[in-house]
Amino acid sequence: MTRIIDLRMLYEDTAKLSSSPVYLSKALEMAGEGNEVVLTGKAPVWLYLAVAHALHGKARKLVYRSPVTGDVVIFDHDPF
Repeated sequence: MTRIIDLRMLYEDTAKLSSSPVYLSKALEMAGEGNEVVLTGKAPVWLYLAVAHALHGKARKLVYRSPVTGDVVIFDHDPF
């Protein structure tokens, strides 16, 4: 199953580093276990990196999606 996480939905006006545990908890809940996860949305680079790190070992596949780059596979642990 593919889960799309718009990182902009994790915070209100400005993402705050001090609130990163809250953002990571929300992202992990949205991702579920063993799914393909697509990260998208306006967010600071540090938040993308933190969420990607948190999802390693939880998601089967992680993809970054942007209008500029399209889909970029960050990792893929699908054995097939």
